[in-house]
Amino acid sequence: MTAVKIIKVLGTSTESWEEAAREAVRQAAESVDDIHGIEVEDWTATVEDGEITEYKATVELAFPVHEQV
Repeated sequence: MTAVKIIKVLGTSTESWEEAAREAVRQAAESVDDIHGIEVEDWTATVEDGEITEYKATVELAFPVHEQV
C-alpha cells in the first residue's frame, strides 16, 4: 500500500481560473515529484473597478510518499 501526501497550493492568473489551477500545478511540479491528481478546493478572484483582475485557484495536490533510502 502506498501512502499519499496532500498539499495545498494557490495558483494565480490574469486569464482564467483554469489557468490559475494549471499554474499551481506547474509551480508545484518544480519541487514536488510524481503529482498524481488534484482537487480544486476554491475559486476566488481580485476585483478592481468592477472587473476581475486576478483569478485564484486553491488546489490540493496528491503525490506518493517515497521511502528514504
